[in-house]
Amino acid sequence: MPGRRLIYLTVHQAVVYAWQGGQLSETQSFPANESGHAQFARYLADHARSIYLLLANVAEEGFHTETIPFLRRADRRAIVERKLSQIFFNAPLATSLSLGYAKSRRKDERILLAALTDRAFLAPWLAAISAAEAPLAGIHSLSLLGPLLLRALAIGDERCLLLSIQDQSIRQSYLENGRLHFSRLTPLHGDGVEDIAQSFASETLKLQQYLVSQRLLTRQQPITAYLLAHAGARRAIENRCIDTASLSFVILDSDETARKCKLKTAPADSGCEAIFLGLLANAPPREQFADDEQRHDYHLWLLRSILRSAGAAALIGCLLLAGTEVLDTYALHEEIRSLQGDAGAARRRYDEIVTTFPPIPTTTDNLRAVIERYTDLERNSPLPDAAYRMISRALALAGSVELEAIEWKIGGASPSAEGVSEGSDERHREAGGERETIVVHGRIGFDEASNPRQVLHALHAFVNALRRNPGLDVVVLRQPFDVASGKSLKSSSADLDNRQPRVFSVRLSRAAGA
Repeated sequence: MPGRRLIYLTVHQAVVYAWQGGQLSETQSFPANESGHAQFARYLADHARSIYLLLANVAEEGFHTETIPFLRRADRRAIVERKLSQIFFNAPLATSLSLGYAKSRRKDERILLAALTDRAFLAPWLAAISAAEAPLAGIHSLSLLGPLLLRALAIGDERCLLLSIQDQSIRQSYLENGRLHFSRLTPLHGDGVEDIAQSFASETLKLQQYLVSQRLLTRQQPITAYLLAHAGARRAIENRCIDTASLSFVILDSDETARKCKLKTAPADSGCEAIFLGLLANAPPREQFADDEQRHDYHLWLLRSILRSAGAAALIGCLLLAGTEVLDTYALHEEIRSLQGDAGAARRRYDEIVTTFPPIPTTTDNLRAVIERYTDLERNSPLPDAAYRMISRALALAGSVELEAIEWKIGGASPSAEGVSEGSDERHREAGGERETIVVHGRIGFDEASNPRQVLHALHAFVNALRRNPGLDVVVLRQPFDVASGKSLKSSSADLDNRQPRVFSVRLSRAAGA
């Protein structure tokens, strides 16, 4: 991350400080002349990767209080910009601070308009920063840091004065409820302890009288003045600054103040530049004077930082994911090795068990091939269920026919006819491939009134019903009577006299799977 540098700009010079871990160290100073401007530009070119914050402590600073209607976002921003352009016409560095809302029905807002009015003095310094394309995070005024100091010291007075010494001058600010309302800078005549004490006493009275004249205070209204000074000047300040009915003094030790502001290096004298620079480095206020054009390079730096952070986060995420995948892969390899070990142990146990089996007349591979062939034949062989259904339908049409046995087999070519086929137009058909053969053995029962023709009629009905099935060859192997051409059927036959059921056999044949 690039370092942060603070530019402290006064009417006499610009001093650059480096800020690192709560410590402030002066790096280089530049006089306020052409030579100093050129040196400042070269310094910025050599340290263009640093982030800069500019703190101005100049007397050319304007303040104006305005009241605007209750507005939000773009409407409020538009009216504030219009007020700034009207009041500070030729001042490019201007900003506004909210002073709170009125408790009236309209809820109007009071704002403080502030600007750095000496454009000619600030222009060379800002031009050098812009030419070096140095990231400028903001331009601040020392007066705008007064509220930060009160918050750091936990001072919550309704109205107070804040006086501090820096760069041979006294900064005097008036604050209400922790908000800045007015500030001014006056020169310090002499740098002795007595001079500092006398300047504190006289300038505080002058500021109080000015506020009364501006009707910001009433004549007898009590107010507290906080004086920021070194511990060595406390006695002299206490002798000069005497409390009155309307004005009381509180001396703030600069060493204790620096500690509360998280500054590791305390000021060596009553000069408070380091304290305000530490406040600015730790928590810069949102209100500042630089516009978007002057902060353009800083915005680019922010964008690059966001992209780098996003890239770093993505890289870390990818590394974490890769690490997780590596661990998962390692765990899988360990599991594979464990399973392989278990499989090897199981194979060894199987081999040990196999050695105890009695010997078989063939090899294991041949036995496995036979079993696979048997399984395949069993899976692909047809079942007799279709033939049984055909026979059952034919039985339903021939009621007096009773079955005694069914012989079913698969395989072999179509056998030749062994019996007399019913119907001269029905011929035996030869077909290639395996065939399904069913031999049906049955009998035909009848009562006393029956005759041989009725028995034959029942058999013919059964055979014709079977022949209606396509692809089925039907051959009668055995007739219930001897119906040869040289024989005659007589009703007084001895068989009929015995009244025994007549048996018959029919062979059915068709292509397997038809």
